[in-house]
Amino acid sequence: MSLWKKPISLDELTAIHAGTTVAHLGIEFLEVGEDFVRARVPVDARTRQPFGLLHGGVSVVLAETLGSVGAHYSAPEGHRAVGLEINANHLRATTSGWVTATARPVHIGRSTQVWQIDMVNDAGEPTCSSRITMAVLAPR
Repeated sequence: MSLWKKPISLDELTAIHAGTTVAHLGIEFLEVGEDFVRARVPVDARTRQPFGLLHGGVSVVLAETLGSVGAHYSAPEGHRAVGLEINANHLRATTSGWVTATARPVHIGRSTQVWQIDMVNDAGEPTCSSRITMAVLAPR
C-alpha cells in the first residue's frame, strides 16, 4: 500500500524543482516507490569542495530535498511540511560519478515525520547517512 496522499511522479518532482538549488546542482529524481523516493547528484565542478571531494553540504541538500518531498507528498492534502532538524554522517569520500540517495519514512505522524536518507556511490558503498525531522502544518 502506497503512503502517498498526493499525486507524485518523476515528471512532477522535476518540474517543481526547475530553477531551484536542486536543478543548479544537477540533482535528478530517479524513482518513486510505494514507500520511498530516490534521486542522485553528480560529483562534478558544481558539487565538489576545493580538495576534490563531494561537498558535505551537497549531501545534506540531497537529503533535505528527498525528506521534504517525501513529507510533502505523504501529508494530507492542504498540509505543508517544513524541516525542523537534519543531521548527516559522512561515511566515505566521493570524488567522481554519482551519489544516489534513497529516502524512507521512519515515522509518519499527524504533526511530525522522520525520514531516513541513505546515500551510496556508484559502487554501492555507503557515503552518507542522514535523518530529517519534518513538521507537518495544517491548513490555516
